[in-house]
Amino acid sequence: MSLLSRIMGDSPSDTASVAAIPSRALAWLVASFALLLIPQWDRLPIWLLAACGVLAGWRWLAQYGRVRLPGRLLRTAIMLLLISVYVATVSGRFTVDTAASFFVLAVGLKWLETRSSRDFYVLLFIVIYLATVNFLFRQEILWTLVNLAGVACLLVGLQVLNAPDLPANMRSGWKRLGLLLLKTLPIVILLFLFFPRIAPLWSVPLVSGQARTGISDSMRPGDISNLAQSSERAFRVTFGGELPAYRDRYWRGLVLDYLDSETWKQSGFESYRPPGKVDLDGGIGDLGAREYDVLMEPTDQRWAFGLENSRAVSGNVIEQDDDLFRFRRPADTAVRYRLAREEVSQGSPADELSALETRRYLQLPVSGNPRARQLGRSLKEQNDAEGVIRAMLSRFRDQEYFYTLRPPAMAENGIDTLLFDEKKGFCAHYAGATTFVLRAAGIPSRIVAGYQGGEPGAGGEYLIVRQYDAHAWVEAWIEGRGWVRIDPTAAIAPQRIESGLREAVANEGSFLEEDWASPQRYGDVRLIQWASLQLDRMNYQWQRWVVGYQGQSQMDLMSRLPGRFGMKELGYLTAAVVGGGLLLAGLVSAWQMRRGVRYDAFRKTVEGWHMLCVGNGVPVRSGETPSVLAERFAEARPAAADSARRFARMVNSHYYSASPSKTAAADLKRLRRLLATMKKQLRRSQQKNRKTGTRS
Repeated sequence: MSLLSRIMGDSPSDTASVAAIPSRALAWLVASFALLLIPQWDRLPIWLLAACGVLAGWRWLAQYGRVRLPGRLLRTAIMLLLISVYVATVSGRFTVDTAASFFVLAVGLKWLETRSSRDFYVLLFIVIYLATVNFLFRQEILWTLVNLAGVACLLVGLQVLNAPDLPANMRSGWKRLGLLLLKTLPIVILLFLFFPRIAPLWSVPLVSGQARTGISDSMRPGDISNLAQSSERAFRVTFGGELPAYRDRYWRGLVLDYLDSETWKQSGFESYRPPGKVDLDGGIGDLGAREYDVLMEPTDQRWAFGLENSRAVSGNVIEQDDDLFRFRRPADTAVRYRLAREEVSQGSPADELSALETRRYLQLPVSGNPRARQLGRSLKEQNDAEGVIRAMLSRFRDQEYFYTLRPPAMAENGIDTLLFDEKKGFCAHYAGATTFVLRAAGIPSRIVAGYQGGEPGAGGEYLIVRQYDAHAWVEAWIEGRGWVRIDPTAAIAPQRIESGLREAVANEGSFLEEDWASPQRYGDVRLIQWASLQLDRMNYQWQRWVVGYQGQSQMDLMSRLPGRFGMKELGYLTAAVVGGGLLLAGLVSAWQMRRGVRYDAFRKTVEGWHMLCVGNGVPVRSGETPSVLAERFAEARPAAADSARRFARMVNSHYYSASPSKTAAADLKRLRRLLATMKKQLRRSQQKNRKTGTRS
């Protein structure tokens, strides 16, 4: 091969090998690749999606001779160029996310060397693996259906590649695939239910470094107001008993107790925890009267959300001080855990704060916001701790403070500007200002960040807590009572705590004003709300009982069956299911082969002709060609002689032509018409002979 050929493209022999893959099989492979890229459209960089489209399109055009596939040197140059862009994009980060992106790039590059059937098989297997990679990032039911559609396209393409004589229309391919699925579905379901679910001993965190929507570990005044413009799910909750009242749905996540200029942070640093065992399923049997299950969306953070005075029921969350809960590692995928609300005994004395804790919860910056500091000192001179709190809440109720999703900019001395000048803000503004004033008055206090509220899902079976339910409130330390919740938002906009954000900003018209595509924006359109809730219910049940069907869920299901099932019994049962399924499949296959029913449609039509010959006194001889049989049939039944000869020629053409797949469907139709024509000709000949009295 010349140097120019190595650089620019294929030699003539290579060009011929490109067309060795049937165009219809290649079309199904390209369609599958396109479908399996859709679930990753928002994760992959634009340049990588564009590169995959160009590479697959290049191979498609080469199939029809419009372009030539690149030679070895040009392929190497393209590979090095794209890998260089990838390395520059990754910028030294190596995670499961970036590894998955590199795999997509490798699949795209493979298109440039897909020439033979062997290459088709290689690309088929790695595209199937791409479908499994998609489940790392998308597990909702609609994305699962997209993945299954991509795999189905692969299997139809495999049919076309391996059985070119099968009917070529799309309906036939999908019909065969559907029948195959129906045959295997019972075994798949049984294996899903009974195959032992053994949790991994160790796993790599799926942390991508990309920001996710949700509560952060620090809070600036405008953070939560920005979060309130998102209708993405934060988590769903199923209760074993009655739902708590809306005003009591305070979902605690983390405590912010250190003020750095205008930003509230956690004062302590969480100790490093290496990647460990993943336990995504915290469901244990039926819910008790005071228990509740939380199915939380990925956050890439370690904190979990729960109501006040709760305790952990499932083992995949760790109880911490201050009614907080943590996972053993960041929640990089949806995780289900269980908590229980405890009865609160009245009148029990609270523990005292230590000197270190007192300093921690009284910390303020050295300077800044002088008017707020003076307000705190003046309130302290006139009131005890509870009086200071009442005075602050009265100030918010009695003066013209406004709750808004459009707070003005308050860059320097923002707390002073909020309290004395603008008097417009969101929950984070008022929580931060209240904590500042209470600390200035000598009252230990802190900010709690989490969510407040939650709307019922379809049928009221569970609650849906969304990002716009994000909320911040204050806790103050009262001697003898301990930490007491103080929510300035309840004083300024009580409808936010009683009914939700939509009602609180109804007059302002700012609810989800930046999210035109969200169904929650159109709360007054019943059909949209109904469809949204029904889709959410499907996803919720799918997540709980299919995606979340892990070890504990399986053991809970097995405990409901007669007898006691453990891992050992599940192993035996799984072996029995697999062995029984294989035995049944073997018996059915052997029976079909013995009965001689495993023929394609073309073969069945030829056998119909053989039966017609035998019925008309022309026996079919072993090893006899179609043409010889047709001549003997023509001598015995002259009325159908021409049709029989044409039938034999078509059979020969079908089996011995260079590319029978291109005319298989048309040949089959013509063959069936010829067979029907022969039958009509024979009937007419017999009727004519009966009328004339001639013996046939």
